[in-house]
Amino acid sequence: MPLTDSAARTAKPREKLYRLADTLGLSLEIPPTGSKLWRFRYRFASKPKMISLGSYPAVTLAKARELRDVARSQVAAGVDPSKHKQAEKRAREAEAYTFEKLANEWYAYSAPRWADATAYKARLYLNNDIIPGIGKRPVAEITRPDLVELVRKVEARGTLNAAGKIRQWLNQIFRFGLAKGVATTNPATDLDVVAAHAPQVKHHPHVPLAELPELLERLAGARCDQPTKIAIRLLVLTGVRPGELRQAPWNEFDLDAATWTIPAARMKARRPHIVPLPTQAVDLLRDLQEITGRYDLAFAGKANPGRPLSENTINKALRIIGYEGRQTGHGFRHLISTELNSRGYNRDWIERQLAHGDADEMRDTYNHAHYLEQRREMMQAWADAIDAVCTGGRVVGIRTGSR
Repeated sequence: MPLTDSAARTAKPREKLYRLADTLGLSLEIPPTGSKLWRFRYRFASKPKMISLGSYPAVTLAKARELRDVARSQVAAGVDPSKHKQAEKRAREAEAYTFEKLANEWYAYSAPRWADATAYKARLYLNNDIIPGIGKRPVAEITRPDLVELVRKVEARGTLNAAGKIRQWLNQIFRFGLAKGVATTNPATDLDVVAAHAPQVKHHPHVPLAELPELLERLAGARCDQPTKIAIRLLVLTGVRPGELRQAPWNEFDLDAATWTIPAARMKARRPHIVPLPTQAVDLLRDLQEITGRYDLAFAGKANPGRPLSENTINKALRIIGYEGRQTGHGFRHLISTELNSRGYNRDWIERQLAHGDADEMRDTYNHAHYLEQRREMMQAWADAIDAVCTGGRVVGIRTGSR
């Protein structure tokens, strides 16, 4: 006899599980807990099998019969309803399985076997570039063009080594997803085929150290504002990139500790950078505080203090004093690198001061404060050397006037 809705509704649990039969293999299973589950019995490949069709009353008797008929049609077509249901479940899970979840699982699995520097670097680029770009998207929806676009943004910063690492890690993450069964393809293969080519090395012009006193003397008498003059002198003393200096807020500087901490978000290589400040640089920044200390930005724009000094201001000032084609703001980094290397300083100290990533990945360090005290001593000696070469001229020190 077919089951009635009344019988299904009034059925009570017993000490042992029992079933109320409907027709064509459908039954309502009632365990001692009192829940009511629809079951469909069938034979496939000569073997008895059973699947669940949901719980009563969420799935009504009429709906259960519809689901039974669908399952019977699958059996007739040579499809096992149990395996079909499992495949549908996996497909639903894949739709909800985000790249962020997969990437974090890959990292947790891989990091214990890496050197600390590699683990730090992978986590840094996951957090700063990869996950913000595609992390919220289901793994199954991510395509190769999506990954090309993501890597292009990293390449656009000029960090081609980082872009190469990210391509490598994306490939590993999707291979991990294939092995777990949450990805069906690996869209990260062959990304190197469209990788950006390294640009020709662009040498920023710079004067030799012997000509620096004249440059500073001309700068002291130039018709440009004091913050611009201070900015140029700080580039000479620290070796930072002009953009890192121009956009610096005051809260990055600890003048009592003679330290400037630049967060990863503002750095080209997307890792934090600590700059030791020689005493001459601290003096300059204290002078600057009297001019712009009431603003958030150290080098607040003249017309709009909420915006930083224009990126053209420094090079324009150098042109005005006669150094067009001979010196740029970025060129001071090359001057510092040349001079410090010629004086025999440890290469790693110099590279860390200039916030360079080492071409040899094993030499690169995950500790952003590494060599801080050595660099502090090195940069103080550099600042003192500049004072020494300037002693014979009207520019007695790196500041206007004597220290």
